[in-house]
Amino acid sequence: MQIVNRHKELYVLCALVIMTLVFAVSYLLPRKYESSSTVFIEKNVISELVKGITVTPSMDDTINVLTYAITSRALLTKAMESLDLNLGKEGNSEELIKELQKNITVKVKEKNNLFIISFVHSDPRISRDFVNTLVRLYIEQNTSSKRGESYDATKFLSEQISAFNVKLQKAENDLNDYKRDKGGVISIDEGKLFEEINLAQQKLYDLELRRRQLEGMRQVTRTANDPLQSKLVTLQKRLDDLRVQYTDSYPEVLTVKGDIETVKEQLKARKGGAPQPLDPQELAKIESEVTALKNAESGLKRYIAQNKQILQSIPSAKAGLAKLEVERENQKKIYDQLYSRHSQSEVSKQMEVQDKSTTFRIVDPAVLPEKPSSPNRIMIMLVGILGGFAGALAFLLLRDQMDGSVKTPDFVKSLGVPVLAVVPRVLDAQQALKQRRKTVKVFVAGTLYFLLLLAFPAMELMDLPYMDRLLDHFHAASQLVK
Repeated sequence: MQIVNRHKELYVLCALVIMTLVFAVSYLLPRKYESSSTVFIEKNVISELVKGITVTPSMDDTINVLTYAITSRALLTKAMESLDLNLGKEGNSEELIKELQKNITVKVKEKNNLFIISFVHSDPRISRDFVNTLVRLYIEQNTSSKRGESYDATKFLSEQISAFNVKLQKAENDLNDYKRDKGGVISIDEGKLFEEINLAQQKLYDLELRRRQLEGMRQVTRTANDPLQSKLVTLQKRLDDLRVQYTDSYPEVLTVKGDIETVKEQLKARKGGAPQPLDPQELAKIESEVTALKNAESGLKRYIAQNKQILQSIPSAKAGLAKLEVERENQKKIYDQLYSRHSQSEVSKQMEVQDKSTTFRIVDPAVLPEKPSSPNRIMIMLVGILGGFAGALAFLLLRDQMDGSVKTPDFVKSLGVPVLAVVPRVLDAQQALKQRRKTVKVFVAGTLYFLLLLAFPAMELMDLPYMDRLLDHFHAASQLVK
């Protein structure tokens, strides 16, 4: 406060100079005008009615890429060419695009499906026209891209349906050919075939048993009148019959075996006994039956072998059939899915063509801004007033710190020099009166000048564009001079 009191005139002058500079800067800063347009992403009622039948783009996906899509290089280039912003700047198009991207602001309100596009420019008309053009181009591009995607999807599905139709027909033909080739084997019941094989084997066993009996009888026809030999044949036949039904441990089987052994012992013990002459009629009958039995056995063996081969081939034939059926079903399933998707794609395409899905509705188009959005002159001026007082004080403190003259006796004492006397500052009355008059003049002039400065923020508050008009005239005159 002592420093300010000693240098009151300098403090006021510095404060007013700083305020003047800040006020001048507030008017010299380029004016920026901001225009904005509000767009509502509206989902058509038809989309809900055909939900599950059609496939439409997700609204969340559209909102997520909204900022990147609007500020994309391709879209901004189209907007520049539409408004001729790139005239005379062909070499600096990249810098112009970066400047446009920096001045574009996209605010998304996901809950309300709204997005606001703002653009700042020194020309209010360009600001308005650029926002409206950008919104229009984005809506057209979004609509055309969705239509193109729908057409491409329908075309792709049609091509895939044709390709899978060929594959399905091939699978059907392979399956039918296989059925014609292996149909006889596939249609056979394995259980019944196994049963028939068992029956044939049992019948073969019976035939072999009968043939052995006849062959045994053929050997004994030479001694048909021998009682022991006849008894042995009868017992042997009886034993064979019993073995068909019972095991060797059955009591009657054991008894017959014992009798056979007894007869054999008697035949061995008997001396002499010349063979009897053959019975030709009986022998021919036995030979004929033996031959018939051998033929029947041979046929049964071929029948059994053939059925066993068929039985072994049934699993592989059925496995091949199952594989072809699975292949046919897979191809048919894919074909049916593609056909269903193709129908959905057709409906989706019609919805996109007729704009029946997601609709962009411009709620609030950009209008010509009347007031600049920046700079905020009132705020700058208020800051300039406060900065003037603070800056002047900082200047005085800095000046005082840089002043190397002795100001207090303590400073001299700190140097180790003895202080003999202190002479106070003395001003005569005439000089004091002259100083006071000078101070009063400075304060009066400073106050008037400060009041003049306050007129500028007052004009801004009252929205009086006198200074803007003056600056516009000055700018136009400078352009004419150039």
